Amino acid sequence: MDNKDSEAEIHPLKTEDVKAQENHENSVERRIVSKQSSRLSRLSRWRTAAFFISLFLCLIIVFAFSFIIPCPERPVSERTWFRNYDNAVAYQFLAIEDVNGDKVQDVVFAFKAGNGSSSFNRSCLDEGLPSPCAFVAAVSGTNGGVLWERPAAEEVEWMECDMKQLGGAEAPGCLVVGKPASLTAVDLRTGDVQWRQSSDFGANYTVLTPVSVIPDVDSDGVQDLIIFIATGDKIKTFIHSGKNGKQIGSTGSLNVDGKARYIRLNLDSYFLFYTEKSLYAYSLKDLYSAATGMEIKLPGLEQDPQWEKNIDRTMHRLSLLSSGDIRYLAKIPGRSRENILVVNSEMATLINAQNLQTLWTLNVSRVASEPLLGYYKPDVLGIVLESEIGPNRKKVMIVESGSGAVQWDLKLNSRAESPGPATLSTADHRSAFLLWGEYQVAGNETRSRAPLQKLYLFHPSYTNVLLELRNSTDQIIAFNATLFERSRHACYVLLRGPQPSEEPGSVSLMKRKLKEDVSGSRVIWLSQVAVDSEQYVRDRLYRMRFHSR
Repeated sequence: MDNKDSEAEIHPLKTEDVKAQENHENSVERRIVSKQSSRLSRLSRWRTAAFFISLFLCLIIVFAFSFIIPCPERPVSERTWFRNYDNAVAYQFLAIEDVNGDKVQDVVFAFKAGNGSSSFNRSCLDEGLPSPCAFVAAVSGTNGGVLWERPAAEEVEWMECDMKQLGGAEAPGCLVVGKPASLTAVDLRTGDVQWRQSSDFGANYTVLTPVSVIPDVDSDGVQDLIIFIATGDKIKTFIHSGKNGKQIGSTGSLNVDGKARYIRLNLDSYFLFYTEKSLYAYSLKDLYSAATGMEIKLPGLEQDPQWEKNIDRTMHRLSLLSSGDIRYLAKIPGRSRENILVVNSEMATLINAQNLQTLWTLNVSRVASEPLLGYYKPDVLGIVLESEIGPNRKKVMIVESGSGAVQWDLKLNSRAESPGPATLSTADHRSAFLLWGEYQVAGNETRSRAPLQKLYLFHPSYTNVLLELRNSTDQIIAFNATLFERSRHACYVLLRGPQPSEEPGSVSLMKRKLKEDVSGSRVIWLSQVAVDSEQYVRDRLYRMRFHSR
């Protein structure tokens, strides 16, 4: 202390400089701290402002989507609707397609009349056709309102919809095969005619259906059409452009030994023609060469060596079965490719389409309708066969496609003109089966009157229960069942009225939601053992959910 005091006394100026320097440093530090605190304060205010602005924007977006911007409206489908036409006849054709793009299936059908409905007021003369003529109409699946109507031909021989690229349009189209021989392409969305071509099919001809779409053979960027016309023991082959309908090449000719039908195996591009006695096989390559005189060179259309080995090169007969009398040929999905179900008068046989070997046979006589696919067990494909077992009497069988084992069967009284069965996929990976006929309890059969025409529902969850849905006394021209919306709204469609060979009358198109009939249905026990109450069965099947496969 003495030294410091003495030093201060000796150097007074030095001491004052040190104090001034310390005061200056403290002042600088205070200014730095003040600036930093000011910056932090401003940054904190910006963060607060940004937070509240973000929160405000989020609230505006939520409010806009909740109250201001409307959600897309889901079409409200009526449970039942009717569309009636007076002084008309109906054709045996129904197509279920989404025509107006509202994600609800619509109905396309054909009828013959002098004028269309009052909604469009179209006449045959508008298209240069004599009256009466055949109309093609699309009806909304939601309420039965007419979406479009179009006079298409004098008579409809065949009609097919959902054909891609028809007329070069992006939307699918409908092809109408008319009489006198003509082809008309109709836009499925608008009903406008894309093209119309007359053709010469000859006299007394029959169109083999369905019409097949084949790869583009004239290099115009649009798929083409191949049409088979049966005249006596010959089948004429016509290839037409899908873009403008003009014929490509000349007419090919195939020889068969009777009235023929055909199916197409998509994976191999082979066409199988069958009569009561014989089975014929032609590759698309052979058919194209016969019609145009040129070789076709398209990827994926090579001939199969195993098939060619079994085809007689002179007559094109395919040696699959020794017995004839073939009634139906059907494609059955297999593990890697489609198999072939051959149904004759005595049995059904499943053929492996890869090696042409027999997978199984089943004794079944006089099959009366096209084989139908459904699921009796979860995800196990089954085949529905209806066979005649006596006058106005039939047997319905569900056969497992893998083994040929009969999973379920039922005997019904049936009219000759009764519609075939239909199936709807359910959420439990099985199917609901819709069957036409009249069930009678064993020992209580009456044969004195004509059988009634009743619609039944069967689901494998109740193997001993039938639900009687409705009793129809009208003549049914066409029947179909489908899901009008994805995995929901299971409905059936009925087209009733006189046929083209009969006198004109009232034509009625009806869509009916399946649940409406289930709730008021009559429960029929196929065995004497009633597991649950009738109302419990109705309620459970009413709550049944469906699934779009």
